[in-house]
Amino acid sequence: MQPASFPASKVTRRSVLQAAGAAAGLQLTRGFTWASQTAITKNAASAKDASRWRETWDAALACLAGNVRNVPRYDKPVLFEGAVYKGIWQECGPQEGLVYGTLAKYVQESDPAKAPLAVAKNNHMAFFALQREDGQLPASVKTSEVGYGQIQMVVPIAATAWEVSQLTRDEELLETAYKSCGRWDAWLRRYRNTRGTGLVEGFCTYDTGHDNSPRWKGVPNRCPDADAKKFPTGVGVPRLCPDLSATVYGGRVALSAMAKALGKSDEAARWESEAEELRLLILSKLYNEKDAAFYDLDADNKFVRVRSDVISRVLGEHVLKMAEKRDRTIFEAVWKRQIHNPKAFWAPYPLTSIAMDDPSFVRPIPRNSWGGATQALTALRTPRWMGYYGKDAELKQLMGKWCEAIMRHIEFRQQMDPETGDFTQADPSGYSPAALTFLEFARRLGHAPTK
Repeated sequence: MQPASFPASKVTRRSVLQAAGAAAGLQLTRGFTWASQTAITKNAASAKDASRWRETWDAALACLAGNVRNVPRYDKPVLFEGAVYKGIWQECGPQEGLVYGTLAKYVQESDPAKAPLAVAKNNHMAFFALQREDGQLPASVKTSEVGYGQIQMVVPIAATAWEVSQLTRDEELLETAYKSCGRWDAWLRRYRNTRGTGLVEGFCTYDTGHDNSPRWKGVPNRCPDADAKKFPTGVGVPRLCPDLSATVYGGRVALSAMAKALGKSDEAARWESEAEELRLLILSKLYNEKDAAFYDLDADNKFVRVRSDVISRVLGEHVLKMAEKRDRTIFEAVWKRQIHNPKAFWAPYPLTSIAMDDPSFVRPIPRNSWGGATQALTALRTPRWMGYYGKDAELKQLMGKWCEAIMRHIEFRQQMDPETGDFTQADPSGYSPAALTFLEFARRLGHAPTK
């Protein structure tokens, strides 16, 4: 068929080629225009995305700077929990200090006393300075009081102190931590092993920081008379607790490392041996193979069958050793049936505080609830164990979901709905663990600013 723009009598080979070239040029022009527009759109979206990351990054740093404050009974600034929590808690404050310290190069602070590495040290030394003569560490150091009414521990203060001392090469911190954490371990052996099992016992809800959790239904928040050596009667305690035991295990591993660094080889070997004894007790007494879950064992030696983030806390201290065949089998079952199960803990915004298919999962989600909500503290702890167990891809997915949720409104709140990623609005923004979660995750995902 002849080109429509040329009469038949005028058609030549040259004219055909010219027409074809013109058509091709038009097509190329159209293609170039479309490609250019697509590139412009993509670049604009990329710039907007980068701006959002930077805006949230700067807001998170500002949140943390505003939470570096003083408490009445310790003379150096510490990083507060923030929002409604005016102080530091042993379950999380030392780890938050550690993470803040690792962000030092991104923080512009003119006051050396408030520099991230100084604050990281202070978030440990405050607890050591306020340790009682019998060895008990405070559960909290707040503007209102120093709390001793529960033990409230999760990530071992010995472990984070050891890591901070490695970052800073601070001999004072190392020596103080080794002495104080050794005394704390002795206190726990004396007062939290009343059943003589060698495992660590929970007496009240606040011992594990599990506010409003069905795990502790019917058990008082605090110990009687605000004395962590006492337990209430008639409520199934003392319980043998997997997470508290894992915390002490992780502490002993760190004490062994500190002892080696201090040239105390005999003590290092003792701590290592005692850590292993406790690890094996956790696996033999507190793991339920049928459910692929770790549970409390109550005063009647019955499992408290609530599937909670106790499971991830045990993993957090590397209680399962992948070099051991039995441990690998346990991990694979726990990972498949619990942690990475979309019906259990692996929600669209993971990880939930109670398995979603557990009958005790709480809906609707109230404020400050470890009854199902996805908690910033749990998220902040995930890098301590997911990579160790070879789950880097899943960790990346989790980090992405958390950053996405935080960047929606650029607020830093305690907990979110695991299905929607909407944060609970009851309390104000300004929660340090959420700000740290964003910064740590953004850095790991490659979104930290280069300048």
